[in-house]
Amino acid sequence: MTREPSNRRSGPSILAIDPWVSSNRSNGRLHQVLSDEERAQLATIASVVRFKKRAEIYHSGQQARALFNIINGVVKVYSGDHTNHVAAFLFSGDLFGLSEEGIYANTVEAITPVTAYQLPTSALRGRLSKDAILEYHLICKLCQDLRYSQRHAFLVAQRHADSKIATFLQMLEQLQVARGEETSEIHIPMDRSDIGEYVGISLEAVSRSFASLASRGIIKSKDRHYLKIVDRGALEKIVASGKVRRGGRRATGK
Repeated sequence: MTREPSNRRSGPSILAIDPWVSSNRSNGRLHQVLSDEERAQLATIASVVRFKKRAEIYHSGQQARALFNIINGVVKVYSGDHTNHVAAFLFSGDLFGLSEEGIYANTVEAITPVTAYQLPTSALRGRLSKDAILEYHLICKLCQDLRYSQRHAFLVAQRHADSKIATFLQMLEQLQVARGEETSEIHIPMDRSDIGEYVGISLEAVSRSFASLASRGIIKSKDRHYLKIVDRGALEKIVASGKVRRGGRRATGK
């Protein structure tokens, strides 16, 4: 890890949707919830840190000394210290480093090279205690993270590998739309093993599902990190076939 002073002209960025104000809706697109003044204030306590690809940023059980705000790059968050269960993938504008009783509750690893703002917890607590609006904006982000966790739970509950992968691809595309990015192709920065650990199937099952979707003309891969949805209707049917209703029954799509 390398560290350098933050750029005080910009500062940390939190991308989210206000969960309570309907006028902020914009086709599901995330927006900057911090004002320029709030970003500048946070920059005074932040430093910029860089992590190499596959570097462990922190481990579950370590003392939580800082919160991190991703500038660019992608990280994966493991549930506790279990390194075979990915709970989340986080991108630019996301936060990680929340703790329980001063201890990191998860293990976080860089999937790609990552640049992030590091905000010391003691200094951040001081800011939040004096600024109710800043605290509110942080809550907005936490609400969004909770929604993503619920979607992940629904994905894992699906029974079939093909429906899990199809749903995962939809989620990645929706995230690109939310961030205002180009969606002619879906960018997949994580490896197949990461995907398997996230959706709850083996690496072999992930590979078979991608091959199956491609052979049926539903997706077309440019390489292992970029693909196009060729038959969106077929993909949506696969997603619908895997949805689980209350009581544990799989939806029929009728």
